[in-house]
Amino acid sequence: MERRALHSFLLVISIFAFADAGSIGVNYGRIANNLPSAVKVVQLLKSQGIERVKVFDTDPAVLKALGESGIKVTVDLPNELLISAAKRQSFANTWVQKNVADYFPATKIEAIAVGNEVFVDPHNTTLSLVPALKNIHKALVKYNLHSHIKVSSPVALSALQSSYPSSAGSFRQELIEPVFKPMLEFLRQTGSYLMVNAYPFFAYEANSDVISLDYALFRENPGVVDAGNGLRYFNLFDAQIDAVFAAMSALKYNDIKMVVTETGWPSKGDENEIGASVANAAAYNGNLVRRILTGGGTPLRPKADLVVFLFALFNENKKPVEGLKNYRDIQSPVTGGVRVSTPVTRGGSVSPSSSGQTWCVANGETGKEKLQAALDYACGEGQADCHPIQPGATCYDPNTLEAHASFAFNSYYQKKGRVIGTCDFQGAAYVVTQAPRFGKCEFPTGY
Repeated sequence: MERRALHSFLLVISIFAFADAGSIGVNYGRIANNLPSAVKVVQLLKSQGIERVKVFDTDPAVLKALGESGIKVTVDLPNELLISAAKRQSFANTWVQKNVADYFPATKIEAIAVGNEVFVDPHNTTLSLVPALKNIHKALVKYNLHSHIKVSSPVALSALQSSYPSSAGSFRQELIEPVFKPMLEFLRQTGSYLMVNAYPFFAYEANSDVISLDYALFRENPGVVDAGNGLRYFNLFDAQIDAVFAAMSALKYNDIKMVVTETGWPSKGDENEIGASVANAAAYNGNLVRRILTGGGTPLRPKADLVVFLFALFNENKKPVEGLKNYRDIQSPVTGGVRVSTPVTRGGSVSPSSSGQTWCVANGETGKEKLQAALDYACGEGQADCHPIQPGATCYDPNTLEAHASFAFNSYYQKKGRVIGTCDFQGAAYVVTQAPRFGKCEFPTGY
């Protein structure tokens, strides 16, 4: 995947199970020199109720830290090993033994991602993909793990020849016979699923004159009717996912399930990149989490509760920035109803925290009217402790709406146990992972 550098963000979301609902996981990349230890990361994930994580390698420290955590793990066999895994069964056997069997079942490895977006890999390993999938699966059979662990490979939406309207979804013609048909047949025979990386941002950015931002961000909108099947879509994410479902159906593989292994929205981009902002990233990710956790599939597959992995747990400060040409990708924060950030808002400072503690602060970009309304709710019906921000009290200074709202929002958030949706206030607040401080006011961490 081609990456780009954005702000440094840390994911913290509290996820609670819903009956008949989908599932949210996170991507955990580690090409950085400023990340917490794997042990602390696992503590953080557990404290926030995150049940799934996807890693881009098989680092022993990470897999050991995840052991006995109960968190389901998807590991990755990197693109550079595809050719070896495809050519030599002995290589696949050894790789599975050292990177999977040695950790299972203490580490709940549920899937192996064989390569990542192979079709856009500049090293051209496309023809090695299906043989590698088969050899890795044979290795799982050898160690009697095939009934526990699925094998698949994440594909980018650039693998589609057509994605609009959704009903016309089709795979690129040159990939159908050599790759997609045998890969989908393999997924069917092994009971696995297609892994897809979907980023609606790039479709919106390229077509912002005809795609509304509300439609891209899961906000209220009149919807778009697919002329091919008559279905009405209320968000771009569902439309993209159904384009992939339609492409599979066109090849007679409409029984194959799907997992969205990456999705997100950029918090910052180049000057010419329309829609890349912190507020929009917060809206996309928060609304997506709510949409997935409240259940229900897509218009084309209404019973297909989705598993979605948000990108990403951390922004990786050592990841190279590459040109974005044929396929666009991002690094973005992900949230469960909130924006998640390390810095506090304007006028404040931060104190480092690696304990997994989180706080709630006001989103200064939301506007005074919205902030004031949210502040009034928090201090009134919300029963936040707003005494410290009264005149003469310890947190009255600085006497700004943003500072006072931040204190009130955090009080409400902490009292509610930091659960999902309690640091939202209709987009007026977001979570930070370092202790905010406005003037001499220290924010509480619990009640």
